[in-house]
Amino acid sequence: MRINHVVVDGSNIATEARSLPSLAQLDEAVKAFLAQYDVGSLTVIVDATFGHRIDPSERAEFDQAVANAELVTPPAGAIGRGDAFVLQVANRVGAVILSNDSFQEFHGEYPWLFDEGRLMGGKPVPGVGWVFLLRNPVRGPLSRRSQRDAKRKRSDDVTTSSSESSRDGSTGRGRRRSSRQGGDNDGGSEPRQPIRPAQKPGRAN
Repeated sequence: MRINHVVVDGSNIATEARSLPSLAQLDEAVKAFLAQYDVGSLTVIVDATFGHRIDPSERAEFDQAVANAELVTPPAGAIGRGDAFVLQVANRVGAVILSNDSFQEFHGEYPWLFDEGRLMGGKPVPGVGWVFLLRNPVRGPLSRRSQRDAKRKRSDDVTTSSSESSRDGSTGRGRRRSSRQGGDNDGGSEPRQPIRPAQKPGRAN
């Protein structure tokens, strides 16, 4: 199976079946995925706190991976944590996302998450190794709220756009009428009357 671009939700994959993330587990999963699929480009994203939550013995390796652009972290203070950054990158390049997260709070903003083939998950199976498969996002209260908010925002945007277009149209028509009525009258006063040539006085009989 050929995949042009994969964005790995590193924090999620590194924490699968664990309470704390493991850089070793993330590395193992990425290598297994690349061994099973023909991938053109791969981007691994971890959240800003990832380096503080892994085992201290892995921190030097983590810093080196970030320095070599093997791991990417979102800008400091980014809203939405690493999830928003993962989705924004995937949206930009049309990538497949490798994650066991459903990103419910973003369903309204990124409806393509429900397109077949855009989301894959993976689990380590004892005695087997990593198993990957296509998956559908799980819907829930956060998903429904996100979709309602997105629908309301689109409706508000359409209403605002229509109102602005209506105002611009009426103003334009008014200007065109003024231009036609004024003719060549630059000062905006009454139109000048044409000058008639003076009549020659007639000869007395």
